[in-house]
Amino acid sequence: MWSYPRPPRVERVDQRVTIEFAGSTVVDTTDVVRVLETSHPPVYYLPIAAFVPGSLVDAAGSSFCEFKGAARYLDVVSGGAVASRAAWNYPAPARGFEVLDDRVAVYAGSMDRCTVAAEVVVPQPGGFYGGWVTSWVAGPFKGIPGSMGW
Repeated sequence: MWSYPRPPRVERVDQRVTIEFAGSTVVDTTDVVRVLETSHPPVYYLPIAAFVPGSLVDAAGSSFCEFKGAARYLDVVSGGAVASRAAWNYPAPARGFEVLDDRVAVYAGSMDRCTVAAEVVVPQPGGFYGGWVTSWVAGPFKGIPGSMGW
């Protein structure tokens, strides 16, 4: 991932992604894009339409990425369980990132289980970044203690 570019690159991937929360599968799709950025494991973006209806609910707050634009946050809901601000998307992505329109990324650490190509992912360290670590990604990753200035 140290060879990943800055500014980030968006690419389609031919892999199945699943997310389980509160004992239910909230998404299972092969319509996947990921963002690759220096010092970060990949962030996977999935179509909003692929999520179980009602499992994504608008949440308070926003943030801004110098590359992708303004983000909004979403709660992930399953049964009576709510993972607050566990997902985000870019309603009007910046130029070059238009493919992220109508797609959502999810913090793996807020879910029961997330998989890429049947491999269970490990959340990127720290509470801010949303990368997914798999066996084919080598660290260290931004988010570990002492990495804020990288």
